Amino acid sequence: MKGMRIGSGAALAVGALAVAGLALAPTAVAVSPQSAAIIADCGSFGGGEATLTATQDGAAATLTVNSSAITAPIALAQDSIQSTLTLVKAGGGTTVFTGTKNPAMAAGDTVTVGPLDGTVASGDRLEAYGGSLQMTVFGITITCTATGPQSPGPFVFD
Repeated sequence: MKGMRIGSGAALAVGALAVAGLALAPTAVAVSPQSAAIIADCGSFGGGEATLTATQDGAAATLTVNSSAITAPIALAQDSIQSTLTLVKAGGGTTVFTGTKNPAMAAGDTVTVGPLDGTVASGDRLEAYGGSLQMTVFGITITCTATGPQSPGPFVFD
């Protein structure tokens, strides 16, 4: 009987801790949509369709840009591209995402940069059209701009 009480008491304690843990756990936040497509113009460096993928954890957000239409002109080492992505806020202003994250790329590989880090507020609606992506490689800055609104629409952060 004594063993049963200890077992029951332990089960109740574990259950209480689990409930307390759920009550204290931060609420999940999400960005919608999680990805959007744009047509990018990078001047003499090319252009075409690109995909922007967003994540959010509270006020911290990341964006990754991937384009099969834009290719690396030469082999590039991992984390060697300094990138700044500027998105336009609905209602005015901009939000900037920066970083040096990129996979290693051989000449001719598709270009991927990110995740790039930025800060967002609940309710922010961010759009690539009107903003830019600047990538600096070996001292050369490549600027890409969206030729129209992103599809399916702006990123909305919770």
